[in-house]
Amino acid sequence: MGKDPQIIAKKDLDKAELYYDAEQYKKAGKYFNSAGNEYFKLKEYKIARECFSYAAKSFENTGGSKFPVIEALRNAGDSSLFIDDFINANKFFKQTLRYIPSLRRDRDLYNILFSSLSFLCLFLEGKQEQGLTLLKDIRKDVESTFFKEAPLIELVTNLLISVRDKNEKYIDKIEDVFQIYDLTKAEIKLLKEVLLLGRSNIALKIELSTDKDQYTTRDIMKFSVKVDTKPLIKISQNAFYNYKIKKVKIFGIELALSENITAQKKPNLPVIIKLGENHTFDFSLKPHFQVENPFIGPVLINYEMDENFIFNYKTKEIINPNIISPPPLLDISFKNLRPPLLEQTFPMEFLIENNSEGDALELELNIEFPKELKVIRGTTKKKIYTLSSNDSITWELSLKPLVAGDHKIVVEIKFKDPDQNQIEDIKTFPFSIKL
Repeated sequence: MGKDPQIIAKKDLDKAELYYDAEQYKKAGKYFNSAGNEYFKLKEYKIARECFSYAAKSFENTGGSKFPVIEALRNAGDSSLFIDDFINANKFFKQTLRYIPSLRRDRDLYNILFSSLSFLCLFLEGKQEQGLTLLKDIRKDVESTFFKEAPLIELVTNLLISVRDKNEKYIDKIEDVFQIYDLTKAEIKLLKEVLLLGRSNIALKIELSTDKDQYTTRDIMKFSVKVDTKPLIKISQNAFYNYKIKKVKIFGIELALSENITAQKKPNLPVIIKLGENHTFDFSLKPHFQVENPFIGPVLINYEMDENFIFNYKTKEIINPNIISPPPLLDISFKNLRPPLLEQTFPMEFLIENNSEGDALELELNIEFPKELKVIRGTTKKKIYTLSSNDSITWELSLKPLVAGDHKIVVEIKFKDPDQNQIEDIKTFPFSIKL
């Protein structure tokens, strides 16, 4: 019967710690590395990671070749990947880059390998741009042709194009040559998770909509973002990824808006959407003035899949709402310049105000009085060529009440707005005649 792997791992770890405390770093590195391998086989990845991390420190303190340091850091990164700790995996992969310049050979290979692994970790953290910046920085340290032809660089390029253009064929290209990537099991798991997230990001169905085709600057615009996870079911069932998607959590939605539009009301976040379900996020937007090309979008959606992977989805769609000036609104009022008494003539003044943003053109007014209120002097019909914005006009009539009681005065209005649209309105005012 073989020895218990737990006992073997613990013994190696105890020896490693003793040698490390005694500053015998070569032996310490050897036993930390051995203990890390044993714990790794036992799938105790957190303690394995610590062992590999101390192995790297020990090998560094020997002052010898940096290759064992790089290998130990890679193993620590791989241990992190098996527990989906992409932050620490990225930390270890980036640390390797410090030691690559001291290698005698394969510097270009390792620069591309570890910067690409770092990029993949950052991809799952929703930090594509940070990962891309790292690759651009590494490029200057790698021979130009080698960099351009490296399979991992082509992989990153196809991945970025697929997400940018929402085109799955570039992910298909990666999967078609999947066997060419010289990666460990943990790194293959990482890559599959990246492809899963990339394909999910493309498949996720996002619909933008507004409640009307046209708005005035007085209106409130209802804008909706519908997120549908049904297309992710097929991806979740794909045996290649060996990953069952459970939910998507939307924790941020940002709208790009033209300068004349502001958000009045936003949806409450976060919102969890179970696989196969959908959710509509409603916004209230306010257009304040007209511009030549108003827009809503693109929309940036920050979401998390199963509390493991983070991604920032940017829609390609942009909505260009039709925003017009509100039609002129005329305020009409009247006042009695003397109390209206039965069988006595009194003056009444009418006031028409244009308190809107647009001019009222070819204005026609017709006042209909009840038969109990006789017009003695003045006209009940009025034509005005233009009543400008924020302008007003008054005119006076003389009236004679004939019968006491409660009556109505009706005012008919017709005019054209600045776009030559015909506008008609009828306003009714109560009027009392007393004895």
